[in-house]
Parts: sequence; C-alpha cells; structure tokens
Amino acid sequence: MTERLIYIGMSADIVHLGHVNIIKTANKLIAENKADRLVVGLLTCEAIESYKRKPIVSFENRKQLLLAFKGVETIVPQVTLDYEPNIRQFKPTFCIHGNDWNDPKSAQYATRQKVIDTLAEWGGKLIEPEYTKGISTTDIIGEIASRCN
Repeated sequence: MTERLIYIGMSADIVHLGHVNIIKTANKLIAENKADRLVVGLLTCEAIESYKRKPIVSFENRKQLLLAFKGVETIVPQVTLDYEPNIRQFKPTFCIHGNDWNDPKSAQYATRQKVIDTLAEWGGKLIEPEYTKGISTTDIIGEIASRCN
C-alpha cells in the first residue's frame, strides 16, 4: 500500500493560530484515516525573502518550533515559493493551505494553480481551510513596531 501523505508548505516565521489551524486540519485527516503522515515543507529564508521580507526567526529555530506540534514529524526544506519540486518528490494525497492564496492579488495565486495542476497528475487534492482572520505574521510585526514608537 502506498503511503498517503499530507504536504503543508509554510514559512512559520512567527508561529500563530493560523499555523495551528492548518496543522490541526492535517491531524484531523490522519485521525479520520484519510492520510498516514504529514510532511511540512518549511520555506527557507531565501524562499521567504523572494516574496515577503527577511525572516525574523532562523530556519533551524522555525523547524524546532514546528516539530513541537502534534503530528509534525517530518520537515523538509522548501527552497522556493514554488511547491512543485517538493510535491513531485513526495506525491502527497493532500496538500493543505489556507484559502488566502485564492485571491488573484495574492503573491501566491499562481503558486496555488500550479499546486492544483501538479496534484491532479496523481489524483491528489488541495484542501483550503478558511484563512484564520485577524492574525498574520505581518500584522504581528506591525503591532510590535507600533508599540515600540
């Protein structure tokens, strides 16, 4: 039997409730016996800088934080914003990402379509839980900056 994987790509620069909700979605699929294991593709610092800003937390520290979550056992580097190299390697049954990248104005909109097209090659499915409103790394950084003035 082929292992049924879940793939989540994330920056996790400042871990927040949105990250927790995505990992909980993966754990639910595992609990429902729809998948066997979760693989997190953790964006490298260079990958994050390619579309956002320089990360605050190092790759290794982000990796260790994510490994503390239930269900997170395998973390691999995702060296570009493009998921395709990693999802081709792992051929996941499911890929999970918040529905925030479903906005044509999103920096990740083209990435989303490429994920859908690649997963379709082997019958994989993109799962897009509702984006956790009111929380983002950018908002957290802005709030910290506003308090420093």
